[in-house]
Amino acid sequence: MGWLNILGIAIGLAMDAFAVSIATGLTLDRVTPRHTFRIAFHFGLFQFLMPIIGWFAGRELSQYIVNYDHWIAFVILSFIGGKMFWEASSDDEDKMLKDPTRGWTLITLSVATSLDALAVGVSMALLNVSVWTPSLVIGLVTASLCTLGILFGSKLGSRWSHWAEILGGAALVCIGLKILLDHLLYASPALAG
Repeated sequence: MGWLNILGIAIGLAMDAFAVSIATGLTLDRVTPRHTFRIAFHFGLFQFLMPIIGWFAGRELSQYIVNYDHWIAFVILSFIGGKMFWEASSDDEDKMLKDPTRGWTLITLSVATSLDALAVGVSMALLNVSVWTPSLVIGLVTASLCTLGILFGSKLGSRWSHWAEILGGAALVCIGLKILLDHLLYASPALAG
């Protein structure tokens, strides 16, 4: 997997966490270094771990679905991207609790924003791609974007989080389509000869 693809996946996956970080910055009266660290660390850690968990689960399944793996990767990434589009277009604004950077609220947000990364890890296993470098990049990109999101949330406004989710969804759909087209084009008998 090329660096451009890895970076595209990382940015796409980080958009949910980035949007939540912006919203967190908007809800807090004053953002402290502790708020920033907690959001960036937890979101980055979960985004790093979830693809690895998904990859190990996917490795167990790969021998049974090797002939359909490109379709599965396409469907998973397209579903995640479509879900991000749908969530960005919905008007539901969840009101956060007093300090969303603490306790179970932080853990719940970390899990919720990293479930997409779990599915991407499964896709990587099905495509027989190493998960270690992409997971590290996903975690670091997420932590970096969450740091920016919470720090500048009040200045950027909620309109930016909407567009961030849309761009993230588009990136995941495009990457899924590229995986499918690459497999179909390289498997085509007309091009193989």
